[in-house]
Amino acid sequence: MPHLNYHHLRYFWIIATEGSMSRAAQRLNVSPSSLSVQVKALEEQLGQQLFERVGRTLQLTEAGRIALDYAGSVFKSGHELIETLSGLRPGRQLLRVGAAATLSRNFQIAFLRPLIGRSEVELIIHTGLFGDLLKLLDLHRLDLVLANHPAPPDASSSFENTLIDEQRVSLVGRKPVKPSRFRFPHDLADTPVVLPGRGSALRSAFDALMGSSGIRPTITAEVDDMAMLRLMARESSGVTLVPSIVVIDELRSGLLVERARLNALKEQFFAVTQQRRYPNPLVAELIGARNRHRTV
Repeated sequence: MPHLNYHHLRYFWIIATEGSMSRAAQRLNVSPSSLSVQVKALEEQLGQQLFERVGRTLQLTEAGRIALDYAGSVFKSGHELIETLSGLRPGRQLLRVGAAATLSRNFQIAFLRPLIGRSEVELIIHTGLFGDLLKLLDLHRLDLVLANHPAPPDASSSFENTLIDEQRVSLVGRKPVKPSRFRFPHDLADTPVVLPGRGSALRSAFDALMGSSGIRPTITAEVDDMAMLRLMARESSGVTLVPSIVVIDELRSGLLVERARLNALKEQFFAVTQQRRYPNPLVAELIGARNRHRTV
């Protein structure tokens, strides 16, 4: 079997991406003549000319373009290997999870519970903006991103969106001094309401519902972060639009009560992954456990 010299291939790849022998030489801190010898050796091994000189510039031949595409795949796989195995200790499994800042902490704990406390599993949980997390996923620095909306279609990436749960949405508030039935949506005309921030799928659905009802609610706060929305629900004298799982402890203790259940609205939770040659088996384990939980 012929042996490919990956050292020569890397030199070729850097020259092709820099577009200049001299710039590549500066980047690698070697002489242009040394680089030329390396490329010549690779061309002899492949039996193809990879560059042709047009004036003062180097241009890839057809064989060069094919070699560049393969070289990119080779080095991307090497980068993926390093990132995948980085920090992994012998005998342990590592799962790196990204969680959108707008996602309920209660949901995150419920989703990750099958792995929490297992001695052979190490969890790394990174919270951030959804777009930033997707970039880390694309760079193989995360195995999974949890969010309350799917990743948008992207021709340059291979993201896969898995719907892992749907939660009911309610208007919650403190228990009224005088028991009374909350008439939705009519009572929102004179009851202050705390809402998720604009741009979220839940907020967009709520605004559409209000638009069709003709009711203009009195908004006292708009909150992107679900942990902060939970605290606002506890402090507000009115009602708060929130997925029930966010305030499940407050509902169980009686600190908050459900004033109205909005059956027309659902909060969706997605696991965003990426097509990989060797996916992390812990991802499939978590998604499978969640799917079994949903069907029970």
